[in-house]
Amino acid sequence: MLANGCAQAPVSGAYQNPQTSLQNQPMRSNEQGIMEIVRQLDDLQRQVSEMQGSLEDLDYKSQSTQDRQRALYIDLDDRLQDLERSISALNSMNIVDEDEILLGELPVPGGTDQENYQAAFELLKEQEYELASLAFIRFLSSFPGSSLIDNAQYWLSESYYAANQFQQALDQFSKVIEYYPRSRKVSDALLKIGYCHFELGDWNQARSIFEKIQNDYPDSTVAKLAEQRIKVLNDRNL
Repeated sequence: MLANGCAQAPVSGAYQNPQTSLQNQPMRSNEQGIMEIVRQLDDLQRQVSEMQGSLEDLDYKSQSTQDRQRALYIDLDDRLQDLERSISALNSMNIVDEDEILLGELPVPGGTDQENYQAAFELLKEQEYELASLAFIRFLSSFPGSSLIDNAQYWLSESYYAANQFQQALDQFSKVIEYYPRSRKVSDALLKIGYCHFELGDWNQARSIFEKIQNDYPDSTVAKLAEQRIKVLNDRNL
């Protein structure tokens, strides 16, 4: 009876059929595998979207670069054509000879400020320094309201410097800074003032100017040129 009672005892609710548990394990494994594949697909889709966005951005930047280059080419071509027209116009004008310039005549009598400025500048490029200085002096008195007035003052100074008239050049370069403090030529004029002091043997003044340029215009071309002159001063123990 005891044996029969044991045989007929009810099955506990906590007991699980081992065969059923084994059957459930592959199902859970499949579900986890599917979820992992879905996660990987989502990750790949995200990466593809990011790559597509990057490609679109690169394509836009490339197109923008091409547009800018095209605009620059067009602008350069326009400038070249304007320059050619200016040169042709000057060649067709009655530019006065040396004697008339010495008497105080404009290079292009009756011409515009642009035409006379260009004529004076051509004299400077041809190393006709005396005539160039006279032409620029006449320009300054004839066109005081010209937008080219600061440039004319600078190139007048340069005509003296190129002729090794360093004291005259120093006086004229100083006027660029004094009269036209907002001009883009100020830094160049300041460098040439330093050069003039250098050529005149004013070593301390030259060094002071070059150091000022390095402080006021760092990482600029004039600062690099000033540094070169300071090196010369140092090498010569001046």
